[in-house]
Amino acid sequence: MGRPSQGYSGQLIEWVMRLFDSRVRLEIVPKLEGQHTFTVLRWRWIVERTFGWLGRFRRLSKDYEALPQTGESWIRVAMTSLMLRRLAPS
Repeated sequence: MGRPSQGYSGQLIEWVMRLFDSRVRLEIVPKLEGQHTFTVLRWRWIVERTFGWLGRFRRLSKDYEALPQTGESWIRVAMTSLMLRRLAPS
């Protein structure tokens, strides 16, 4: 389950299992033992890269939305825009 000192451990795994009925597997990638500098870890760079892409959209750079559903919709719009730009570059 990862070390308890990590921010994404604990009840998050149980919540994901309840929410998605085992259709989604959540894997928390812990830091390497004794790691003090930046190291590319398995899968973590994919998440950080995606957050970077989403951060370029002004509406998503801050938490402006009152409802989580609205924020989720804007994330879908942003990811659709990113995919379309990659499929059909101008």
